[in-house]
Amino acid sequence: MSSPRETFLRLVHGVCDGPYEDLADLYADQTHVTHPFHPLNPPPLRSRGELHEHFTAPPPVARTLNRKPVDVTIHETADPEVIVAEFAYQGRVAETGEAFTVPCVFVMRIRDGLIIESRDYIDHIASARAWGQLDRLLTALRPQEDTTIEGTARRRPA
Repeated sequence: MSSPRETFLRLVHGVCDGPYEDLADLYADQTHVTHPFHPLNPPPLRSRGELHEHFTAPPPVARTLNRKPVDVTIHETADPEVIVAEFAYQGRVAETGEAFTVPCVFVMRIRDGLIIESRDYIDHIASARAWGQLDRLLTALRPQEDTTIEGTARRRPA
């Protein structure tokens, strides 16, 4: 059985190096993973199956990120199951040579070596930039406009 520290380190190194098929095995069958700062407010990931899909889904574009976790600081708390991990994914885009840094803070509850809850605070703007998806993210954030018969633009309700 891994300690919370060891489980976290296996996760962030696995995100960088793979194998991606094994990452969901770091989570409990039923879990609760959220990305509270994600600008598009995706739903929580609640099961090992959902996490497997999350980790093995093809990237949004054909881009290769060579990355590693850096500046890792793990804070243990009064609750032995809970850690707070500060770190960044740092690397280069293989196709362009562009350097990137994606700062992160994870607040995790890990029981018996498995992640049962995680709040992942990630700089999603930096991540979108590294993946070459910043324009797509900005488009998704803009209010949708609807043109009426009279030719005037009106915002659609969200």
